[in-house]
Amino acid sequence: MTLLDCAGARISGCWSLRGDSSGSGEDSLDRLLPPAGAPRKKSATSLSKTEPPLLRTGKRTIYTAGRPPWYDEHGAQSKEAFVIGLCGGSASGKTTVANKIIEALDVPWVVLLSMDSFYKVLSPEEQVLAAQNDYNFDHPGAFDFELLVATLRKLKQGRSVKIPVYDFTTHRRQKDWKNLYGASVIIFEGIMSFADKELLQLLDMKIFVDTDSDIRLVRRLRRDITERGRDIEGVIKQYNKFVKPAFEQYIEPTMRLADIVVPRGGGNMVAIDLIVQHVHSQLEEINKVDILRELSVRALLASAQQMQQLPQTLSVLESTPQVRGLHTIIRNKETSRDEFIFYSKRLMRLLIEHALTFLPSQPCAVQTPQGHEYEGRRHSGKGITGVSILRAGETMEPALRAVCKDVRIGKILIQTNLDSGEPELHYLRLPKDISEDHIILMDSTVSTGAAAMMAVRVLLDHEVQEDKIMLVSLLMAELGVHSVAYAFPKVKIITTAVDKNLDDCLHVIPGIGDFGDRYFGTDGQEIDWSDEEEQQLSS
Repeated sequence: MTLLDCAGARISGCWSLRGDSSGSGEDSLDRLLPPAGAPRKKSATSLSKTEPPLLRTGKRTIYTAGRPPWYDEHGAQSKEAFVIGLCGGSASGKTTVANKIIEALDVPWVVLLSMDSFYKVLSPEEQVLAAQNDYNFDHPGAFDFELLVATLRKLKQGRSVKIPVYDFTTHRRQKDWKNLYGASVIIFEGIMSFADKELLQLLDMKIFVDTDSDIRLVRRLRRDITERGRDIEGVIKQYNKFVKPAFEQYIEPTMRLADIVVPRGGGNMVAIDLIVQHVHSQLEEINKVDILRELSVRALLASAQQMQQLPQTLSVLESTPQVRGLHTIIRNKETSRDEFIFYSKRLMRLLIEHALTFLPSQPCAVQTPQGHEYEGRRHSGKGITGVSILRAGETMEPALRAVCKDVRIGKILIQTNLDSGEPELHYLRLPKDISEDHIILMDSTVSTGAAAMMAVRVLLDHEVQEDKIMLVSLLMAELGVHSVAYAFPKVKIITTAVDKNLDDCLHVIPGIGDFGDRYFGTDGQEIDWSDEEEQQLSS
């Protein structure tokens, strides 16, 4: 297919794509999502309580929250996301175009960021004007561009961000913001997407959605009346006073900055198909460069620090006869599942008790029942939070709860991509305000350290201090110890044993087998994590 086949014309350095005029420009992705009011299934990919975290089509699942591998052997970000900017007048169909691009892209990790989330906080005087439909929300000054640029830049780098949630009924930001991560592709849409120079520099592809003004007015009337509680007089007043003049003065002139112009919005499937083809070609070029520039994360880890002594940040539980006896039982392939669980729990309890000795403490004097003073110690930190790396890491939660009263627990699901062999973040649920806490990061075994490194990076993204993170694992390979210590030299690493080698499948040798399979009794079975995580969260 060529541009001529699409009756497109190259105009002022951009493509104007005109497909078959049949079809509605108001198509949406309603068919992909549960109907309004229907109970929505919790998913193992959810990073936000306010938006569906994924789109399910007949062919595949598209994750709209989360991110692919993004770090190198140093724990640093290795490549940036591809950012598509969508601009156009109010109710031009930008979100519909964005959703249809997401559906057609066939890329597993996509994030949609809306400029509507970044309206400025209004003063009391501006609140009064907004209630009277006399505040101009279509002016560049209505947006918090400083916050928007900083947020998009962090997303492009694959970092965690907090997105404000704007209430269009009250014209205020809601108290709770949502957490979001970058992805392979980020689609950013808004009426002023091309209005800021710094913002433009972050966009890898710029698309302008050009829709007839009468159609936009009809859509805006329907949206503002049904979704935002406005009356028809107020909507028309606001449109004539602010929306239409702002479009002509600020939005329409930015069409010349676009790489592609899409007439008629979401109904122009020919244009969307060409956009998707172009994005695919760009992503393929980026991936080729990445392949030539860097090996896989696990290969990098396998070559790093192999011959060095074990780091000083490592603490191994003393190998007493009891500890060695417990290892003998759980390493034995003939051990039954019941015994494996029982003796693993005993070893976990000893490991957690050992880990707690590294928490900060201060002298404390108390009075005994006999009236005498006892010089003791107490924890001097702000709080303790346990974070388990699903699924095997959560087997250690009971041991932590048994010795830390009212400890808060978070969960991270990191799974290996079977095609690339790299770890990917699929689910994240952390308690609020953990930045000052000491974190006990739990996983049953650590082989290469790739998953542990991603988990540590996620915690750092949530402003946890590196020296307040303890990685606690029953069994680790030397490679995993070196990898984590090399990337994060301030993280304390605590385990009951360190084995020297990995086999060709990256299993610890002599090892313990697949801890999760042995503990949960799922040897050789495929696990649907969406269903399993839903059951765990509802229990």
